[in-house]
Amino acid sequence: MALFLLLGILLAACAGDTQPQLAVDALDPTRVPASLPSATIIGPPTAHSATQTPAPPTLTPTPLNPLSIEWMRQQDYPGSEIVIEETLAPGSNYDRYIASYRSEGLKIFALLTVPRGERPESGWPVIVFNHGYIRPDRYRTTERYVAYVDGFARNGYIVFRSDYRGHGNSEGTARGGFGSADYTVDVLNAVAAIKDFEKADPERVGMWGHSMGGGITLRAMVTSNDIKAGVIWAGEVASYFDRVTRWARGGAHATPGTDSHGTNGREGLFSEYGSPEENPEFWESISANAFLENLSGPLQLHHGTTDTTVPFEFSATLYDQIQAVGGSVEFFTYEGDNHNLSNYFGLAMQRSIVFFDIYVKGSAP
Repeated sequence: MALFLLLGILLAACAGDTQPQLAVDALDPTRVPASLPSATIIGPPTAHSATQTPAPPTLTPTPLNPLSIEWMRQQDYPGSEIVIEETLAPGSNYDRYIASYRSEGLKIFALLTVPRGERPESGWPVIVFNHGYIRPDRYRTTERYVAYVDGFARNGYIVFRSDYRGHGNSEGTARGGFGSADYTVDVLNAVAAIKDFEKADPERVGMWGHSMGGGITLRAMVTSNDIKAGVIWAGEVASYFDRVTRWARGGAHATPGTDSHGTNGREGLFSEYGSPEENPEFWESISANAFLENLSGPLQLHHGTTDTTVPFEFSATLYDQIQAVGGSVEFFTYEGDNHNLSNYFGLAMQRSIVFFDIYVKGSAP
């Protein structure tokens, strides 16, 4: 009996020795039992593990809307070879053609004029001509703006007037000038195409726009550096925020609350991004007016004070905005004149040609 009692005491003593040893192992961060996964921390955390935090989740950036100026500045506008589709009756001192080029895979038609006479060593200066709103199903390449094109063509400029997609014989869908950047894309591809035209000087390219085409001109000039100077007549050049919140559109082809150029792009933008009051950052991101420091060259504005199609305030406000960022801008007002500057057409054309002669033909710094 005494022997059994002695053995029991010895076994209890041995058991008492092993339990403290396990406790020591558990408190020693340098000794991890082989039976535990290597990533398991035993005992109190070390200084390193106490400050360790999980990696933040990877955030997917919100995709840019293709209308945004940032998106447009990131894209390529390669243009294509210009193809002469038809030779037209010539002008007074220039030849006229129906031509075509490619834009986003679409075949886009255009009116092309080329001066006669000895070609300058570097090529003829160019004016890319952006027409205003005409119902796409009624648009014809050789109709409208005849006197406008002639005014520039007879003064020694190549004129390249894009029909835009969905207009006339151009491929694609005409989605309007408010909720889509399609027409600006077509114009920027026209710039690239004419720069590669053998008779053109790629370093002397200006841009002219009327009404909707004026808005396209402004967007193009804050997107591309290839346009040396721009002239805008009665342009739709207000910011999206102002167009939606400050002016109820009027005129023969406009109704308040919808895209003034035949599609309901405004409602689509409202549905996806909210109103300008709810989401001012988005509406600013798609407005060229927020990027005027990126204008590629001087701008000249013309507007009649009694224009009932595009508010006179559009041009007046843009003039102030360009001045505020230190840009180069001229603004001519025509008292009592209409959307087409019919009463002062000759004066407005003369001023436009002089401006282009200085900043495009003369390559003024």
